[in-house]
Amino acid sequence: MPTIKILPHAEYCPQGAEISAPTGTSICEALLDHKINIEHACDMSCACTTCHVIVRQGLNSLNEADEAEEDLLDRAWGLEPQSRLSCQAILAQQDVTIEIPKYSINHAKENH
Repeated sequence: MPTIKILPHAEYCPQGAEISAPTGTSICEALLDHKINIEHACDMSCACTTCHVIVRQGLNSLNEADEAEEDLLDRAWGLEPQSRLSCQAILAQQDVTIEIPKYSINHAKENH
């Protein structure tokens, strides 16, 4: 089972964390399953950018981003070459390290 290392984020994970999730799970699902309540305003349907993460290590082990995800990422706050929508980034066998950006473009925070 791959491990996701989450770098510290003031709101979602102040101390940082390391969690494990089954291969084939999206990063967003894994975070939510471990009570790291990352925003996901579109309910993980690849229709917003609120679950944007930056993959600091292990990017090549994830599935490739499709055109819909890439188009949405263009609107994400703090976009970097290693950016992914966590709802679309599927874990393989390799561990990954992610950073949750400080801001999102969500105007109304959802309580999921």
